[in-house]
Amino acid sequence: MMVRAGSILKLAALIFAFLLAVFLAFQLLEINVDFKLSNVIAKSLSTNEAPTKLTRNNKCGLSKSCPPGHFAFKMASGAASVVGPKICLEDKLLMSSVKNNVGRGINVALVNGKTGDLIKTDFFDMWGGDVAPLIKFLKEIEEGTVVMMASFDDTATKLNDEARKLIADLGSSAANTLAFRDNWIFVGGKGIKTKSPFEQHVKNNADTNKFEGWPEVLEMEGCVPQRQD
Repeated sequence: MMVRAGSILKLAALIFAFLLAVFLAFQLLEINVDFKLSNVIAKSLSTNEAPTKLTRNNKCGLSKSCPPGHFAFKMASGAASVVGPKICLEDKLLMSSVKNNVGRGINVALVNGKTGDLIKTDFFDMWGGDVAPLIKFLKEIEEGTVVMMASFDDTATKLNDEARKLIADLGSSAANTLAFRDNWIFVGGKGIKTKSPFEQHVKNNADTNKFEGWPEVLEMEGCVPQRQD
């Protein structure tokens, strides 16, 4: 009787183990099938689903498009004394090293405030040059002109009070504090009644300079209101 009872228990254990193995096998198979099916469905949906929004490149590569009645611009100061500044307006590159129309000192682009058309570009060496040509240039700017300025290497050594005032009259808040090898970018206008919101200035500081002897490159983008009158 003891032997028969033991045999029955062993048989029962084997049957239980078999049933458990079958159950687990079916469970794993169901999970695997479901997982593969869900993957197929997800891939099918992602492939067939039409895009909900078309993207386009904004003018000058801005992070967002400008509203009607505004000019899109993006600009960068020079990098140390190696890479020149870059000025873009309405998807047109106005000044850059590639165009070979930038140089050491203050780089300036004049733009028609109504049409956005480029009037002229120039640069003025404020280290080894003379401030007189810059003063003459600034005095001849016509009312309603958009003025875009960017530093390269040194913008301030030759600046005098007259030149600083002329730049400040264009809407600059930093003109009076520009110093040796500061980096600076600015968009203002002839006849502006307030200080321009489009200006960045970083001081040349040995403790914080990104490059040896020069501060970090400045970049700025925005939308300049088109002159209506």
